[in-house]
Amino acid sequence: MAARSETARTLSRDTLADHQRAMQDRHLRNLFADDPARAERMTAEAAGVFLDYSKNRIDDETLRLLVELAEQCGLRARIDAMFRGEKINVTEHRAVLHVALRAPRGASILVDGKNVVPEVHAVLDRMAEFAHRIRSGRWTGFTGKRIRSVVNIGIGGSDLGPVMAYEALKHYSDRAMTFRFVSNVDGTDFVEATRDLDPAETLFIISSKTFTTLETMTNAQSARAWTLRGLGGDAKAVASHFVAVSTSAEKVAEFGIDTANMFGFWDWVGGRYSMDSAIGLSTMLAVGPDHFRAMLEGFHTIDEHFRTAPFARNLPVLMGLLAVWYNDFFGAQTVAVLPYDQYLKRFPAYLQQLTMESNGKHVTLAGTPVDCQTGPIYWGEPGTNGQHSFYQLIHQGTRLIPCDFIAFGRPLNPLGRHHDILLANVIAQAEALAFGKTPEQVKAEGTPDWLVPHRVCEGNRPSNVILLERLTPSALGKLVALYEHSVFTQGTIWNIDSFDQWGVELGKVLAQRIIPELESKTEPKLGHDSSTNNLIRRCRKLKVAT
Repeated sequence: MAARSETARTLSRDTLADHQRAMQDRHLRNLFADDPARAERMTAEAAGVFLDYSKNRIDDETLRLLVELAEQCGLRARIDAMFRGEKINVTEHRAVLHVALRAPRGASILVDGKNVVPEVHAVLDRMAEFAHRIRSGRWTGFTGKRIRSVVNIGIGGSDLGPVMAYEALKHYSDRAMTFRFVSNVDGTDFVEATRDLDPAETLFIISSKTFTTLETMTNAQSARAWTLRGLGGDAKAVASHFVAVSTSAEKVAEFGIDTANMFGFWDWVGGRYSMDSAIGLSTMLAVGPDHFRAMLEGFHTIDEHFRTAPFARNLPVLMGLLAVWYNDFFGAQTVAVLPYDQYLKRFPAYLQQLTMESNGKHVTLAGTPVDCQTGPIYWGEPGTNGQHSFYQLIHQGTRLIPCDFIAFGRPLNPLGRHHDILLANVIAQAEALAFGKTPEQVKAEGTPDWLVPHRVCEGNRPSNVILLERLTPSALGKLVALYEHSVFTQGTIWNIDSFDQWGVELGKVLAQRIIPELESKTEPKLGHDSSTNNLIRRCRKLKVAT
């Protein structure tokens, strides 16, 4: 059966490769001219998310073949397996159930025969109760002052999700409170985050599943020392100014945190999929439990759409298949994510971990080398800022860069003509990328012949436009879930494990070996390659010089 499935997958890819050769010279100008209904037909909508994918280098046959590829790769079965709680993270033998984090009360999702949804809501209820205490001022610090500043200390998924969500939902946050995020082990990150804070009014959230993550615990120890230094040195102060998101009660207690203020999560939640778990405690403190739950409901609506909608009308599936189309068959190496909302300024950075840590893999689920490119590079900046920097490369450069434009019909901060100008730019950029400007059009403007080539824009640059009504907590949940499931779709097509990250581990292990060599009071015996040895010696000399 597996051999037949692999044969069918190979045939589907071969057919798509032949089709791409027929499509590569077809221009979007002609595709639109030849198909008056294209703009209306090549859209999809679900849960208030509208996707216009008509400006892609595809026709109806492309879509049919891509959907056929998804079917041959067993996407439906793999979706069902994930929602059933099967251990589809094969290298770590774990279920993959971020969808359980936003399942409604009363739902049933089983892991090893146990319904995990009640546990999820028990943690959410504890988070909500704690958030009410902090936001109301009932929780006070060691000196009796109320908490006015919250500092989240984590790294990777324990930082990127919370900081992105805080920035995205800042409009809904309690402006009487200050929120900061520390992730980098560079001491500058901690110093700058805390330099204007009062230890008596500051709460630290330490987010580390094992409470051993090097960067997080180094920053946590600095936070502990900073707090005690500012509060007279009494170790009892730690319990009033620190809470933990962890599963290691022993290490949390050893640090000085009351384990009653420890919020847990599960090994079936990957870090980059954890912003709607207890890792999102800082988000709940900022926007309140009601808005946090609205975000979870937004996640869930897209989860259900992904689980049930036919592939040809399934937003995450369509986005994932289009990403595969350009990555595998056009040789595109990157995807630009361009949110036209300043609150989403950290969204591309968040997606970098979600997409590239998930699908940056070189072997299949069976451990054999992949036979195609995987894991395109995701990057981007908010519009309109990017238009005045890197859009030049997208419009007239030699590289094919598919784009996702994200926009909202209504602003959170109405100000004169601003939002109409913003939306006009979204629409115009997608139009310009698709249709460009021909030599004839440039000449008709009176451009001298010598200048014409420089002003021509070839067009035929693909893009999606994702449009929602407003950036609400629910809308943010929908957007994140949309990309989570697009990543899942891509990983399934490539037959890789999108839920492990062994490549992250190697450098961390080597760093643990190098740290004592840098810190040694005497000249260490070095056993690395010559370049690494030289760098260690040079850093030791610079350290002494300062």
